Amino acid sequence: MSGFPNSPYILKGGIVLLDPTTAQAQRIIVLQYNPDTLTRSLQVQAVAEGSDRSEALRLKGPPVETFKVEAEIDATDQLEESKNNRATVDYGIHPQISVLESIVYPKSTEAQTNFTLAQLGTLEIMPMEAPLTLFVWSSKRILPVRLTEFSVTEEAFDTKLNPIRAKVSLGMRALSYDDLGFSTKGGSLFLAYQQQKERMAALSKNGAFGALGIGGIP
Repeated sequence: MSGFPNSPYILKGGIVLLDPTTAQAQRIIVLQYNPDTLTRSLQVQAVAEGSDRSEALRLKGPPVETFKVEAEIDATDQLEESKNNRATVDYGIHPQISVLESIVYPKSTEAQTNFTLAQLGTLEIMPMEAPLTLFVWSSKRILPVRLTEFSVTEEAFDTKLNPIRAKVSLGMRALSYDDLGFSTKGGSLFLAYQQQKERMAALSKNGAFGALGIGGIP
């Protein structure tokens, strides 16, 4: 944020990790710089082709929405204030990259526990549960997601080969109440996200037949 007194306050996008059972915040990850673009796609969940004609206009559920962002991480500002940023001097942007990468890793302690149980002959080991991941892009877009794609391009390094500038590409799939259930925290957040879309749609001015070059529907 600029130091000029009249500069607008700019909100940051980010990711929040919640405990899947208690819904308590475990980690808040704020993007250093907001991506220039946010790519979204919606795959419509319509009734399959070939079904009864009465089903032609029916939707099975909300569309499968995917997001893609490219975030930049740069240690330049922190290195200029090296007295207050010892971790940046010692490790560059390793910590910032690692906290994002940790989202897609199971906890090492749980992995070790599962290995020990397997060695003891436990017949069934449940897959490890990750935190509930929320993508936050202003108060109007708070929704549960699963990271589906993660890539890092490290572009500059310090003398100890620590990365000091990088681009992180994140692909995410929204998790709806169909995925999580209505009674869960994630399901209620997705429902609120959908309702926010409906409120925004209601603010859009209705068109007129004349703008389409017709007087009405024949």
